[in-house]
Amino acid sequence: MKTDINPISGGANMARRSFLRYAGAGAAAVAVLGATACHKDRVMVDPVNGSDIGSGDIGILNYAYALEQLEAAFYTQVVATPYSGITNLELTYMTDIRDHEVIHREFFKAALGTSAIKQLTPDFSKINFSSRDNVLATAKAFEDLGVQAYDGAGYLIQSATYLTIAGKIVSVEARHAALIANLINGGSFVSSDQVDANGLNGSKAIADVLPIANAFLKTKVSASSFNYTI
Repeated sequence: MKTDINPISGGANMARRSFLRYAGAGAAAVAVLGATACHKDRVMVDPVNGSDIGSGDIGILNYAYALEQLEAAFYTQVVATPYSGITNLELTYMTDIRDHEVIHREFFKAALGTSAIKQLTPDFSKINFSSRDNVLATAKAFEDLGVQAYDGAGYLIQSATYLTIAGKIVSVEARHAALIANLINGGSFVSSDQVDANGLNGSKAIADVLPIANAFLKTKVSASSFNYTI
């Protein structure tokens, strides 16, 4: 299967063409985000331990950017080194998810501009990429965490523009989560560990999400302005 994605950088031709159109935002919305990022909520960088996401809406965007970096790196590795016994259909699914995550990552990077946290270095040493069970279990953990993270931080977003974009991205992440769940166990896309009896997806606070994400990152991420530190 031919792909435009560079397995190292994730710099897809498709991603470059698509991310400015993503979520219906277009170049104008990116300009608004970038202008805001340049004037307030600067990011605090610790060269030893990693990056602090900053404060306010920019902090939430950096929070999402960190999670999208992690997911993009994971699926890039999955596609570059497919697990044993992967089917053509499964590889297509993984490639599609990777492409989405790369678009999300590049969208936030461009939108945040100089207020973006640094490029994160993943630590996937605990993942056996040759094992279908291990890869899918990790994918499920990342996708479920991503959806819960967006849901848990949504109330902190002040800008209606940012909130709309976040809502459109989390909708895609939820589709990923449902697909991965079904690959593991058919019909489990609305399992009780994610969706409650009221039909509502679970959520997690920043303080609960970052320790999990940091377990898979060499470059640690903190959120001191949101009452969280490493």
